[in-house]
Amino acid sequence: MNVKVGVMGSAGDAPGVSNKEGLAEKAHALALALAARPMLLLTGATTGIVYVVGKAAYEAGILHVGISPANDSLEHVDRYKLPLDACNLIVYTGFGLKGRNVVLVRSCDIVLFIAGAMGSLNEFTIAHDEGKVIGCLTGTGGVADEVDYLLKKFSKTTNARVFQDEDPGKLLDTCLNELRNRLQQ
Repeated sequence: MNVKVGVMGSAGDAPGVSNKEGLAEKAHALALALAARPMLLLTGATTGIVYVVGKAAYEAGILHVGISPANDSLEHVDRYKLPLDACNLIVYTGFGLKGRNVVLVRSCDIVLFIAGAMGSLNEFTIAHDEGKVIGCLTGTGGVADEVDYLLKKFSKTTNARVFQDEDPGKLLDTCLNELRNRLQQ
């Protein structure tokens, strides 16, 4: 069985990031780290840095499933202004952005954050409440860099484990090890 890894993050400009080229490099490194392992990639079939990761991973050969807020491909493109070219398969939920977030997070074994703004904060709280294995790619800004503050300020006891690393491969391996440990218990 392939592990289902979700990548969440900024669909627009990444907040708190002045080095856009460095962020793009991290996104590509994350995509290659994902594609080098036997797993499925899930995203919100969206734009921004998540699109960069998804498209690069897709081009590197990973199976990429997008979870759309729209009812169909027409609404996906026309209403939400989302791309169709980075996924092998898009699931059209018809649940809007927040409803899509619940479906997306619940479908993942591991949830990774790169940058991230308000929508990613929503995905983070869902992942935390659901007790997911969570990885934050630090040095990318937004939610991924503010997790210590979020957990300290708004802590809630769940089965979630949150890991942070600035190296995409190390972060992914740490999250995979935690998932393996959970499956062995």
